[in-house]
Amino acid sequence: MSSLHKSRIADFQDVLKEPTIALEKLRELSFSGIPCEGGLRCLCWKILLNYLPLERASWTAILAKQRELYAQFLREMIIQPGIAKANMGVSREDVTFEDHPLNPNPDSRWNTYFKDNEVLLQIDKDVRRLCPDISFFQRATEYPCLLILDPQNEFETLRKRVEQTTLKSQTVARNRSGVTNMSSPNKNSASSSVSKYEGMNEIVGPLYYTFATDPSSEWKEHAEADTFFCFTNLMAEIRDNFIKSLDDSQCGITYKMEKVYSTLKDKDVELYLKLQEQNIKPQFFAFRWLTLLLSQEFLLPDVIRIWDSLFADDNRFDFLLLVCCAMLILIREQLLEGDFTVNMRLLQDYPITDVCQILQKAKELQDSQ
Repeated sequence: MSSLHKSRIADFQDVLKEPTIALEKLRELSFSGIPCEGGLRCLCWKILLNYLPLERASWTAILAKQRELYAQFLREMIIQPGIAKANMGVSREDVTFEDHPLNPNPDSRWNTYFKDNEVLLQIDKDVRRLCPDISFFQRATEYPCLLILDPQNEFETLRKRVEQTTLKSQTVARNRSGVTNMSSPNKNSASSSVSKYEGMNEIVGPLYYTFATDPSSEWKEHAEADTFFCFTNLMAEIRDNFIKSLDDSQCGITYKMEKVYSTLKDKDVELYLKLQEQNIKPQFFAFRWLTLLLSQEFLLPDVIRIWDSLFADDNRFDFLLLVCCAMLILIREQLLEGDFTVNMRLLQDYPITDVCQILQKAKELQDSQ
């Protein structure tokens, strides 16, 4: 370990040991990358994502409260509905006269159950395809949720519900973000209401990986709950990207994609005109870049490094637009020489893997504004 790296670790430790965290100082340090040693990144992300407050003295109480709240969510949303489903059919009167699988009433428990199943199938499919080449995501967790997986439980778990459902090949498609997803022939199904949320597993994955690989067993044990709340806070900040009715507003995804191009026009008009000439629209590639925070463009360690800077951005993801612009400028020579097909391949399978080079260019763009 170099002396410079040791010095950076010491700088983080000095900030994090203060009774009240100096947020601006933490952001400044985090922007240049957070060391993974000693669980520093895990702790910094929780502060930067507003899960932990700046006052250290309140951390213990808040964490206990949030983790109990998560357990309560599990009981209300998974365990109790599972018990209710397990009890269906016990009484002939309940099934035949009050409720049954073919009941068209929107308030039918069965109707709700079937709609929920479509969402659960999408979640299960997303989870199974998340980072398939990384062993961490293919093996069992060290700290399974016993509230759900206790072998003594007799209720129907989410896993059982998903395993009991058959997937048809014609339900598999690809959405505009390039993420494989499932659709239902029934356009009024529950899954249609969350169609823009497919691919959120790509956002959950780096969060959970970071928290579940913390060197402290005390932190790792609660990685699931901590991930839930950090993911919730993160989605609260970027949710406008996923709301179709806001696409064309100043907070919507269409505006942000156009902002990438307008920034490119300001910084490199020749490249901008080339892309315009070839009719390469930003939605062809920038939709996925922006909505998934570049999580599908790079290897997981590089994604995590990029997120250090994104989470540290005090303007909350304005820096992401500059990163996307920097990605275009860094391959400008290839784009200027390529035709439509070659350039689309470049943009949808980005060639540069040195994310530090990308972040450095984005910082230059930021400083020149």
